[in-house]
Amino acid sequence: CTIKLFLFIIPLVISSRIEQQNSSFDSISSEPKSRFAMLDDVKILANGLLQLGHGLKDFVHKTKGQINDIFQKLNIFDQSFYDLSLQTNEIREEEQELRRATSKLQVRNAEVRNMSLELSSKLDGLLEEKSILQRKVRHLEEQLTNLIQNQPGIQEHAEVTSLKTFVEQQDNSIKDLLQTVEEQYKQLNQQHSQIKEIENQLKRTGTQESTENSLSSKSRAPRTTPTLQLNETKHTEGIPADCSAIYQRGEHASGVYTIKPYNSQVFNVYCYTESGSTWTLIQHRKDGSLNFNETWENYRNGFGQLDGEFWLGLEKIYSIVTQTNYILRIELEDWKDNKHYVEYSFHLGDHETNYTLRVTEIAGNVPMALLEHQELMFSTWDHRAKGHLDCPESHSGGWWWHGGCGENNLNGKYNKPRAKSKSEKRRGIYWRSQNGKLQSIKSSKMFIQPKT
Repeated sequence: CTIKLFLFIIPLVISSRIEQQNSSFDSISSEPKSRFAMLDDVKILANGLLQLGHGLKDFVHKTKGQINDIFQKLNIFDQSFYDLSLQTNEIREEEQELRRATSKLQVRNAEVRNMSLELSSKLDGLLEEKSILQRKVRHLEEQLTNLIQNQPGIQEHAEVTSLKTFVEQQDNSIKDLLQTVEEQYKQLNQQHSQIKEIENQLKRTGTQESTENSLSSKSRAPRTTPTLQLNETKHTEGIPADCSAIYQRGEHASGVYTIKPYNSQVFNVYCYTESGSTWTLIQHRKDGSLNFNETWENYRNGFGQLDGEFWLGLEKIYSIVTQTNYILRIELEDWKDNKHYVEYSFHLGDHETNYTLRVTEIAGNVPMALLEHQELMFSTWDHRAKGHLDCPESHSGGWWWHGGCGENNLNGKYNKPRAKSKSEKRRGIYWRSQNGKLQSIKSSKMFIQPKT
C-alpha cells in the first residue's frame, strides 16, 4: 500500500514543479508563492518516502519471522528423519542377526535330526535286547524253580547264583541306559521344536509388515519357554487330590505342593491360603518376566515358575476340575493400584473341545471379564479354534475367545503404563471397564476352588 501511495505522489510532485517553472516566466511577483509550493511538495515527498521506509521495515521483519519458522520446521523434519533412519538401521541389524542365527540353527537342526534317528535306532535295539534278556531270565527262573521243586534239599549252585546276579545287573544297566536315552531324546525333540519355531518366525518376519508402522516388522513368533518348572515340594507321601485336601490335612501355609487328581499323573501346584480357605493358583502375571505368547503344546502342559509368573496347563486344570464342581476366581490390579475381582461357577471341556469354557458369574466387581453363557474356546497362534480368525496373533497370547476377539485377554503381552494406543493395549493384558475404555492390567491371578 505504501509503494502504491508513493507512486501516486511522485507524478503530482513532478507536475507541480513544471507548473511552478511555467508561472515563473509570467510574473516575478509570484516567486515567493512558488517557493512555498515547492517546500510543501518536498514535505509530501519526504512523508511518502518515510511511510515507504516503515512499510519496507515491517515487510523485512515479517519475512525474517517466516524464514525462521521454515528453518525450525526443517530442523524438526531433519531430526525426525534421522530418528527414523536409526530405527530402520536397528531393524535391519536385528533381521541380519536373526538370519545368521537361523542359518546356524538350520545346520544344528540337521545334526539333531540325524542324532534323533540314530538314538531311535539304538533305542529300538536296546528294547529288543532287553526283551530277549527278559525271556532268557524267565526261562532260567522256570528251570531253577523246577530244579528246586524236584530237589528241595539241594542249594542253588554257585554258577546259577552268579548268573542271576549278572542278569539282574545287566537289566538294571539297560534300564538306566534307556532312561538316559529317553531324556536325551526328549531334549533333542525340544531343540528341534525350537528350531522349527525360529524358522517360522523368520518366514513371518520376511513376508509380513505391521499396518501400524511401515518401518517395524510383524510381531515375531515367541521363543519356546521351558515347561513348567517344579520347585521343592512340602509333602510327597499320601498325595492328595487338590489344595483343599491339603488344607483339610492341616497344611495351612501358602506354597508349592504335590497333588494327584483322580485318574491323572502327579504334578505340583501353588496353593494360596487366605482368610481360612485355600485356592489353587492356575495363572499369575506380575512383572512381564515371562513371555506368554506360547504354543498350543505349552499351554496344554504349562510353563513358567510356580513361585513367579506361570500358566499351570490346560490339561492339569482339566484333571483337577473334573473331580467335582469348582469356582473360578479372577483377581486384577491396574496401574493405579486399584484391585478388582470376579468369581464364576464354570465348566471346562477336554482337549477335543479346545478346552471350551462356560461361565456364570457369582460375585465380583469386574463386569464382562468373561462372556457368560457362551462357548469360549481356547486358541493360540499355532492352534486356532473355529471362528477365532487371527485373534491370537492380533491380540497375542493364548486365551478363551468367542466368535470375535472379545474384550478381555489376561495372557497377552505385558505392557508398561506407557502403552497408549488402542492397538497396543489390545496386544497386552487388558479388560474393558464400565465406561467402555480398555484398562491395562499390572497384575492378574486366576484361582480355582471346589464349591462348598
